[in-house]
Amino acid sequence: MFESFEPGQILKEFLADTGMSARLVTWLTAVIMIILVAVTAWLSKVISRAIIVKVVSVWVKRTKSPYDDIFLESRVFHTLALIVPGVVVWYIASWMLHDHLIWLTFVRRCSEIYIVIASVLTVNAFVQAWHSIYLTLPVSEGRPIKGYVQLVKALVIIAGILVIASILFRVSVTSVIAGLGVASAALLIVFKDTLLGLVASMQLSNNKMLSLGDWITIPGRNIDGTVVDMSLHTVKVKNFDNTILTVPTYALVSESFQNWKGMEEAGVRRIKREIRIDVRSITFLDAELLERISRRPLLEQWLRENGSEIEALKRGEPTSLTNLGAFRAYMLEYLRNHENIDGQLPVMVRDMPPTESGMPVELYCFSIVNQWVPYETVQSGIFDYVYAVIGQFGLRAFQNISGSDLELLKK
Repeated sequence: MFESFEPGQILKEFLADTGMSARLVTWLTAVIMIILVAVTAWLSKVISRAIIVKVVSVWVKRTKSPYDDIFLESRVFHTLALIVPGVVVWYIASWMLHDHLIWLTFVRRCSEIYIVIASVLTVNAFVQAWHSIYLTLPVSEGRPIKGYVQLVKALVIIAGILVIASILFRVSVTSVIAGLGVASAALLIVFKDTLLGLVASMQLSNNKMLSLGDWITIPGRNIDGTVVDMSLHTVKVKNFDNTILTVPTYALVSESFQNWKGMEEAGVRRIKREIRIDVRSITFLDAELLERISRRPLLEQWLRENGSEIEALKRGEPTSLTNLGAFRAYMLEYLRNHENIDGQLPVMVRDMPPTESGMPVELYCFSIVNQWVPYETVQSGIFDYVYAVIGQFGLRAFQNISGSDLELLKK
């Protein structure tokens, strides 16, 4: 049908009848045909959108399935409609620009490139829609695949670039790939971050090292907050001061970071802190000190366990009991009986190697309150009590000399 009707030839004969020169007729014919091709492309775009987008939108709104709504919101049908004008122009150009080979070649190549770009956009929109559907499923919790989605999109874009290169240079895609093999070293440098991010994303996902919503800490990067986004190149963390920080994905594999997920799932959080005791205040128990601390109810078990030495001390005989030992026994019972301390997990009060700033005594236990602010309240309450009760055992907390201490010495 197209062969029997050639609009270019008819237009050329019409313009020649007006008395124009042959050169001007040829030029005007080419310009008018190109304008007609452009108008045809625009009309095909309007019609395709009216048919594909509007009709599909009405159909999607009538269905009860939420998945087709996601495809509509991801603009899959909009990008699909973009392919139609390119296909129409590719076919119509050979009919309308039959006598203008240079313009025919140019328009066809442009339409082919346009079709490739529209196809890449459609495929990526389709992939994004499936990712959105995945996020609505229960299996997506703690299993982010955004890095893999970005990788698929990148591969689609690279494939599109290869096809466009083959169109521009009129060579096969395999020849383009072979040519890229020569420049592989340069490509590795260009896509270094992408490759590192891909490997890191796979390691983080497969080893279950990190997932959305995890609380992580990276002291060297001033990161202490919740993971809100994971992509192929970066991990986005919202700090507790509401600042947003990003860290390269591969840095979480090459560097160390602390993930608090295990603590949150266990329902407890460790307390491990020490106080410094002035070594000069550590002494053997005497009758007076024993009488004072014996009135504290939490020492009953310690007193029973050391009954023979207690009796000897009451008789004025020397013993090996110390005020620091009594204090450790008292604090151990205090922690075991604390309402916010898990008594089923290890509870310790132990001496650490002495230092130039005193004798460290470490309290080690697990709080059943693991949320940040309430946890700090529990921990602060325990150590407030420690510093308040330590004087009852004849012990002094170590403190460096300050200006007020020097003033007291002068007096």
